[in-house]
Amino acid sequence: MSLQSICILRLSAIGDVCHAVAAVQAIQKQHPNAKITWIIGKIEKMLLDGLPGVDFVIFDKSKGKAAFKQLKQDLVGQQFDVLLHMQVALRANWAAQFIHAKRKIGFDWSRAKELHALFTKERIAPQCEPHVLEGFFGFAEKLGVPISELNNLTWDIPVSDQDIEFANQHIAPDSKTLVISPAASKKERNWLPERYAAIADYAASKGFNVALCGGPAPIDRELGDAIKQHAQIEIMDLIGKTSLKQMLMCLKNASLVLAPDTGPAHMAVTQRTPVIGVYAHSNPKRTGPYLYQDYVAEVYHQNLLQQKGKPADKLKWGVRVKGTDLMQQITVEQVQTQFDRIVKDFAL
Repeated sequence: MSLQSICILRLSAIGDVCHAVAAVQAIQKQHPNAKITWIIGKIEKMLLDGLPGVDFVIFDKSKGKAAFKQLKQDLVGQQFDVLLHMQVALRANWAAQFIHAKRKIGFDWSRAKELHALFTKERIAPQCEPHVLEGFFGFAEKLGVPISELNNLTWDIPVSDQDIEFANQHIAPDSKTLVISPAASKKERNWLPERYAAIADYAASKGFNVALCGGPAPIDRELGDAIKQHAQIEIMDLIGKTSLKQMLMCLKNASLVLAPDTGPAHMAVTQRTPVIGVYAHSNPKRTGPYLYQDYVAEVYHQNLLQQKGKPADKLKWGVRVKGTDLMQQITVEQVQTQFDRIVKDFAL
């Protein structure tokens, strides 16, 4: 199979594009001469800017209908050998019609939601209970990448010397530092600030420095302030003070990271920094930190059984559980246990 041009359609979100990078770079190894164009969201491009061998076309969803018009202009005269349509959201499906490709490959029927199948002619193979990253890797397999390459994942995300220097000034690479990225996009997925603070105090008692990171959104700021109020120790506060690439380097320098289902957890994975995930609403085997799924503190499965009356293996893959206070069920002791396991397993 000789491919000269490949188009990737994956607009969002930060965690998902981190997963997609692994598939894209596996494809690049298999098809080194293919030109790759990635249609991506504005914020996500800030993280991946400069990705080797990839040209980006920004789709700015904040522009509404004008974003589709701009996409059409940006792609005028281009025809790709293949489109890998890696997003089932209706906005992405509609964008796919403006991409001219000889082949259009989408998700298998079980995941082809929101009219996804109407905008693709081929499908990746069905997968049994895949992680999101493995779902994206199905597109790489469709282009001839062997499944064994899942054992050789790469995330070559470029950063500048200034990004590295910023991180080194705040979190020394050889320091023992726990980074807490406490805020998910939805408030119900956040753990309690007093419990984050308790883990910060516990980490300090074990000789670790503690830092907070996150975006500029009010939910990040409010949660960060509450954690600092409850903590007995001094915590470095980097919330809203970094670019995405600066944050990436801070996560690289960290010894370990504590986070719910949020972008920085998956950014840390790309830097091979161990992650303690805290999960209640979604199956961590599907959306957890890919390389560190064994270190998740979760109450998903018990709530799934209570709400659905069946365990995960008896239900449709990826079923979410509902409730505004589920994260409160995750105890400090659960997270301390995973903290201690990572410290031991990674000799921190």
